[in-house]
Amino acid sequence: MTSTVPASLFRANGSSALQAVFLDMDGTLVDTEGFWWDAEVEVFADLGHRLDEAWRDVVVGGPMTRSAGYLIEATGADITLEELTVLLNQKFEQRIDRGVPLMPGADRLLTELARHDIPTALVSASHRRIIDRVLASLGADRFALTVAGDEVVRTKPHPEPYLTAARGVGADPVLCAVVEDTATGVAAGEAAGCRVVAVPSVAPIAPSAGRVVVRSLEDIDVPFLRTLIATPRGL
Repeated sequence: MTSTVPASLFRANGSSALQAVFLDMDGTLVDTEGFWWDAEVEVFADLGHRLDEAWRDVVVGGPMTRSAGYLIEATGADITLEELTVLLNQKFEQRIDRGVPLMPGADRLLTELARHDIPTALVSASHRRIIDRVLASLGADRFALTVAGDEVVRTKPHPEPYLTAARGVGADPVLCAVVEDTATGVAAGEAAGCRVVAVPSVAPIAPSAGRVVVRSLEDIDVPFLRTLIATPRGL
């Protein structure tokens, strides 16, 4: 575990002030970040363009509009953003319909949150149609609320998705924990005032004051999250 706070502090019995936990989907709970890149590679290959592997770190975790827009500009592909969005969603849906692998520790963490009656929300930049398909694997009943990227005016890295989740469960964002795998998602959670735990998937995320970086969801449990909320900011 990499953290700006000693691990022993986080593993101690923490405060019960934790009001809710918000989790990203792709790359955090389900191992699908690679699915998106594969879909992008396939769609652009059909359009006659080859994607540079270096672009993967640029588009990971971003909203569809930003990622697709970047790839159109980078390749010069003759396609509109709206057309590309449809094609990418179709390719991605084909992949997830064959099964969605959960990230290590995801099932255990969701079960533990439910056992402690901690309101849990799924907050994703993916569109509603994608989220509903993935929920078939995750279990829709495990979430008090789900927020999709096409249901907010401004998606990640803007704080709106996490502020929406906090309002939806009646929680103070300052007393909520966010679990994210990308810099874009981390930025959104921090901008909303939540305490963020980063579990990097594709691209590394640097620790900073008030941010915890761990290797896996296996490193996260309810006492860890409660103590995170109870720890003064900046430590």
